[in-house]
Amino acid sequence: MKRPAGVSRTDHVRGSPLAAVTLIGYGDFGCPACADNYLAVKKIQKKMGARIRYVFRSFPQPSEYELSEDAAEAAECASSQGKFWEMHDRLFENRGASDELHLSRYATDLGLNLPRFRREMREHVHRKKIRAGRRAAVRRGITSAPTFFINAERHRSS
Repeated sequence: MKRPAGVSRTDHVRGSPLAAVTLIGYGDFGCPACADNYLAVKKIQKKMGARIRYVFRSFPQPSEYELSEDAAEAAECASSQGKFWEMHDRLFENRGASDELHLSRYATDLGLNLPRFRREMREHVHRKKIRAGRRAAVRRGITSAPTFFINAERHRSS
């Protein structure tokens, strides 16, 4: 298993680059195991505070979860309005409810510019980025979500 790519300016990051621990997670918003891991990561972040930096990379698996790519796009649409993490949390907390109605409701609840959000979704403005990220992950040996790396070493749960 190759190591994940280093943290880049296009990554979604919570925490300081000076943190002792960098946790990189590849996740699918439609995946139940990823939603479970989301809760575990939140607990770890709370316990470790400033000692951890968390990087989330979308790894949609549309062959397993029909709307996972749409959910990843919704997160990127929210990111374009400065609300990636808020949408990230909403998607996982609602366990993959990512049809058009739910996504619009989340966007409204988060105070996003709804016409812009809907236009970006309809025109698939961020799909190329999402697919390129997934291809890069596959080239690095990621085959499914969730997958985690702690300080560039793959975490294997027992």
